[in-house]
Amino acid sequence: MLRGKNRPERHPGTESLRPSAAPGPAAPVSGLPRPACSTWPRGPGDSELSGKRGPWFREGACATGCGGVGGAEPGEHSPATRTQSSTERRQVSSSFRDAAIAPTTASALRLLRTEARGAAAVRLPGRRSSCSCVRVVPGSGCRRPHAQPSTRRSEEASTHSFWMLARDTARLLRVCVWSVREENAGAFPLQVKELFSSLGVDCNILELDQVDEGASVQEVLSEMTNQRTVPSIFVNRVHVGGCDHTFQAHQSGLLQQLLQQDLAYDYDLIVIGGGSGGLSCAQEAAVLGRKVMVLDFVVPSPRGTAWGLGGTCVNVGCIPKKLMHQAALLGQALTDSRKFGWEYSQQVRHSWATMMEAIQSHVGSLSWGRRLALRENAVTYVNSYGEFVEHHKVKATNEKGQEALYTAANFVIATGQRPRYLGIPGDREYCITSDDLFSLPYCPGTTLVVGASYVALECAGFLAGLGLEVTVMVRSVLLRGFDQEMAEKVGASMQQLGVRFLRKFVPVEVQQLEKGLPGRLKVVAKSTEGTETMEGVYNTVLLAIGRDSCTKKLGLEKIGVNISEKTGKIPVNGEEQTSVPYVYAVGDVLEGKPQLTPVAVQAGKLLARRLFGGRSEKCDYVNVPTVVFTPLEYGCCGYSEEKAGEVCQAENLGVYHTLFWPLEWTVACRDNNTCYAKIICNKLDNGCPDWQCGASGSAAVWAVNDTA
Repeated sequence: MLRGKNRPERHPGTESLRPSAAPGPAAPVSGLPRPACSTWPRGPGDSELSGKRGPWFREGACATGCGGVGGAEPGEHSPATRTQSSTERRQVSSSFRDAAIAPTTASALRLLRTEARGAAAVRLPGRRSSCSCVRVVPGSGCRRPHAQPSTRRSEEASTHSFWMLARDTARLLRVCVWSVREENAGAFPLQVKELFSSLGVDCNILELDQVDEGASVQEVLSEMTNQRTVPSIFVNRVHVGGCDHTFQAHQSGLLQQLLQQDLAYDYDLIVIGGGSGGLSCAQEAAVLGRKVMVLDFVVPSPRGTAWGLGGTCVNVGCIPKKLMHQAALLGQALTDSRKFGWEYSQQVRHSWATMMEAIQSHVGSLSWGRRLALRENAVTYVNSYGEFVEHHKVKATNEKGQEALYTAANFVIATGQRPRYLGIPGDREYCITSDDLFSLPYCPGTTLVVGASYVALECAGFLAGLGLEVTVMVRSVLLRGFDQEMAEKVGASMQQLGVRFLRKFVPVEVQQLEKGLPGRLKVVAKSTEGTETMEGVYNTVLLAIGRDSCTKKLGLEKIGVNISEKTGKIPVNGEEQTSVPYVYAVGDVLEGKPQLTPVAVQAGKLLARRLFGGRSEKCDYVNVPTVVFTPLEYGCCGYSEEKAGEVCQAENLGVYHTLFWPLEWTVACRDNNTCYAKIICNKLDNGCPDWQCGASGSAAVWAVNDTA
């Protein structure tokens, strides 16, 4: 379902003359059609570098999946090219820009050659690949090992430098023409220059055949644009094409529109929100040659918890949750290990502080990695809160209250969600949420989990697995929106582990009885079915009753972006476009879309490719597999039985189900009537949604889907 490569492509017949955005809500300018052939035809105004081919060519990706040095493509950072610092890149790009704007082409290309070699020498001190990639030799029909590592690293670094410089040159120069000397190209470059001069625009012609590395640059340009001929002409960072295409664009008026647009904006794209979806979109747009900014600011929770770049998943969601789930599973594995012959007499204890230190260290490294990735892709990152003040303009406010204004042609809202509070006395003062739990410096002790969402049950599950006393207060049903038969089996398995469920009760007040870490709290709860009340004393109260979208303080109403009054989410069309044409949204803020990190990542990447890469592929939100990481893992894909009955009518359903006993449970003598699988089918078609509950459900759901 979620497919796509990590680099820009242009398919045959796809128009590359695609303006990034016109000022205001006007629709993008249509491009000129190109014939659907494997290579662009060379017209009378296009010439090709003859007798020269650069050292770079596309290589097969390493089978180990490392993205190895030998498999890196332009725009992808292989292990050998990730060490370039942002300072070096700025020096290379700015130096080349200064020379390119100079009157003589020779000086620009000479500096290109010098800077590329220097950057290659600086960036790759003794790096080695961790796998044995192979190179496909063009025309030989065979594969052979890479050349000596030092030679190959130098080639890869030079190629990456050429790619960055070609991209940055297209960004910095209003009109950039890559060509060859006039006696080789004829009068066509001169005609192009005269055309732009007649429009009052300076034209920078860079002659590729005047330096040894010109063919290498040509190879990189062909990968970026899918055009293997020169001249190759860029206008305001948009690839127009060759000489003929430029004159056609002038005759149709498209060239004049390109020259007029985007000049008033600071950025091509500003992404508000530094989570997985927003970062994916920002980095892909930068790879496609656009000037991009990310605004990200984490408002501290009522308990004062905040975190770095990366959003919920990296900092207070998927990553720490799965690691704490793993910690709990290891406790169960210790119990099973005796049946497998492990003998130990020492009492085994769990250290919350040790676990938390290790998890936070890993989370911190991931957040820092996101920041480095932005720097490597020349994305501007500003740790400020973004708010619209007028069309195409946002105000960024940092933690010190300092403000700055930025403009952009396009915006992407990727602010995600934050945990909801009950709105009762004492909830914000004394309760915690998942925002606080995953960095809690002390063991929470006896814990009341309020809510029955997947977040509630996952947290209750791993806390119980770590040996804590856990109670779950449920207002109505477990795992609303999921298959209820499966949800009840998850609940039953948690009860067997010692989790207590209080059903049909909701808290009405939280009081502090004793200060401390964790302290003591009294919770007063009321029945949802009558007047009965109850009280309980706990060390920690964890609220997991749902999440609210972070859309209310973004100033969206000032520019006319529609927001759902009921959910606070943003309705979008099939291309993630909001009611304002230049504003898009991805991730958990979307109305009616799956709230899953891989979905947000793919949606952001595909959005950037549609906006800036001439692509048309959309994210597929249908039948996305998901997993609930409770002690008995629950993996599912497709409709629940309840939803299937509504959509397909109950009489048209066929339900196939079975209990199963995982092999690893047999020797350990664990219950053989716990794990359960169910497949719900529509008798009228071949659709086959899948549900599975059992050991390693996260792996099982993928296995079922791969074979369905």
